[in-house]
Amino acid sequence: MKRRKLLGLTGAGLMTTLVTGWTIEFQADSAQPSRKSKPRTQSGNSLSIQWLGHSCFLFSGGGVRILANPFRPLGCTAKYRPPKVAADLVMISSQLLDEGSTDGLPGSPRLIYEPGVYQFNGIKLQGISMDHDRIGGKRFGTNVAWRWTQAGINILNLGGAAAPITVDQKILMEGPDVMLVPVGGGPKAYNPEEAKQAIQTLNPKLIIPTQFRTQAADANCDLAPLDAFLSVMSGFQVRHSNTDTISLTPADLPSSGPVIQAFSYKS
Repeated sequence: MKRRKLLGLTGAGLMTTLVTGWTIEFQADSAQPSRKSKPRTQSGNSLSIQWLGHSCFLFSGGGVRILANPFRPLGCTAKYRPPKVAADLVMISSQLLDEGSTDGLPGSPRLIYEPGVYQFNGIKLQGISMDHDRIGGKRFGTNVAWRWTQAGINILNLGGAAAPITVDQKILMEGPDVMLVPVGGGPKAYNPEEAKQAIQTLNPKLIIPTQFRTQAADANCDLAPLDAFLSVMSGFQVRHSNTDTISLTPADLPSSGPVIQAFSYKS
């Protein structure tokens, strides 16, 4: 089956995404020609990862800024600042408000939100479909995990994964340098034990936990705190940062591990 891979413009709304000629790509089995944006030469030799709360991160490196899972502050994200930061590309894992609210983002970044293979400014990105709950996606639908390489770092963002990793998914995901994994539980994300199982299955070098309860949550938040995950991961090395941003080069990656990287939210 032919599958169109597209990038849209944020600000047009997820259900009315604009498609422009330079952003459309087709798989090799398509009879349509491939039209790509002109790749931008990647520069710089480090990757900056900034935590903007919940599962929202800004990845900057190689001349490209990628914003993952911007949210609308409510519920478990009620007291976070809206992550309205400048980016070239926005990737979202679902159209739920805590993982896919693009309202008010500055500029006109490109948007990807469906499984598939994409090219953007010299970076290949792959969106991998997963269930967003433990009942075959019947309640929360599809979660998209994203994999790409930026500034020499291979990144896997599991978004709001809740279902176990299948054999086919393992083939596409295994062995990332950096893996972002939800750990707080609730009905649509891994709990600490499920997160540990995913980590053991995929064998990343550096683990970044996401979607856990913090002081930004309101009283109705159903997520467990980070300490619950760290308790389950007892025996693993943990790096605590006193800032919301780290900078990595391939040489900085753990030679043995995996190692857990915990951020601090910058008020």
